[in-house]
Parts: sequence; C-alpha cells; structure tokens
Amino acid sequence: MLSAANSSIMDEHQYDNETIEMPEPEEIGMADIAPGVPKMILDQTKSNKEDARWYTIHTYAGYENAAERNLKQRIESLGMEDKIFDVVVPTEKKIRVKGGKRVVEEEKIYPGYILVRMIVDDDSWFVVRNTPRVTGFVGSGNTPVPMEQVEVDSLMKRMIAEAPKHHIDLVKDDAVVIADGPFKDLEGKVGEIDESRGKVKVMVSMFGRETPVELDFLQIRKL
Repeated sequence: MLSAANSSIMDEHQYDNETIEMPEPEEIGMADIAPGVPKMILDQTKSNKEDARWYTIHTYAGYENAAERNLKQRIESLGMEDKIFDVVVPTEKKIRVKGGKRVVEEEKIYPGYILVRMIVDDDSWFVVRNTPRVTGFVGSGNTPVPMEQVEVDSLMKRMIAEAPKHHIDLVKDDAVVIADGPFKDLEGKVGEIDESRGKVKVMVSMFGRETPVELDFLQIRKL
C-alpha cells in the first residue's frame, strides 16, 4: 500500500516539474471565414477609392472658388484624403467679345455649386457640411444623393472641351444690328462672311453712303 502511495506521489511530482507544451491556437482570419472573397473587399477598415461617388454641394453664390479652397484645406488639415478625393468648380470655355476683340473666358456651369468626389460617412459628411461658404448637400433632407454617372461624364466632357467654334447663321444681305463696339446700335446688312475667321462685313450707312465695317460675328444680331 505504502509503495503504491509513494509511486502516486512521485508521479504527481514528476508532472509538476514537466513543461507541458500545448498546441498553439490557429489564427483565424477573414480568409478562413470567407475564403472565396478577396481580402481587400473584406477589410472594411480601409476606404476603397473606387467606391467614391460625385456629389453636388451648394455654396453661397459667387463664393464657389472660396468654398473649394476652404474644403481642400480642411481635407488636408483633418486627414480626410482617404475619404474625400476631388473638389471641383465646374467651368467651361465661352467666347466673349470685349473691346471689339474675341476673348475666351472660363464660365461656371452651375453657379452656386461645386462638385465633390467622396465616400460619404458621418466624418466626411461633417467635414464638407461645416466648410465655410458651404450651405449643404443636394439631396433629400440630410441624405446626400450622388450624381448619375452619365451626368458626370457629360459634365467632364464640357469642362475639358475647347472653346466652341460657332456656325455663323447669316447670309449675304441679311438685315442686322451691331450689338457691341463703337458702331453699337447701327443697323446694316451683311456684305461678306468669313466663317473661318468668324468675321462679318456689315454695310452701314454713314455720311450718306454705305460703308463696310468688319466685325466679329458675336458683335452683331440678326433682325
């Protein structure tokens, strides 16, 4: 009996001094839970730039550029580059006549609005909405509504297009009135048309005789 008891005590003492190695638990990742789904999709902690959409932001009229500048500064200072990617004031090229000369100018397509490409969540919404000169998102209540992609594509084409080459819708002997320049408000009739240069010679009555005056076609209006 004693021998058996001593043997049991010795066995227990032996176990106490032994280091029992337990198998390491296997690390279970998202790939084990859903092996068919790429890790980049499963990792919801990172913003995917491809998920960003374009949104229309309302600003105070005449302060579109200021709102763009302010928002870009906030994105940088608050570290929101991973959620707000682009800020744009949409403009297009227009031909104007100033001082009798044709001038190409940038004109705002949507006065009072800017466009922002972003991933909307509470943080990014707060950054945009509380930008100086910004009054809010275009949408339903506090829920921003993204632009349709076809609308975005059409708008981007307008923004990168060259100044339009207008077709001169006039023919010889058309009655016109001069709308700009030193001969403003004089009436006359079309003498010659140079569509490649966008110029029109108008015969106007001065000092009792008809005198040809060369004008940009934007300076005259058909009667």
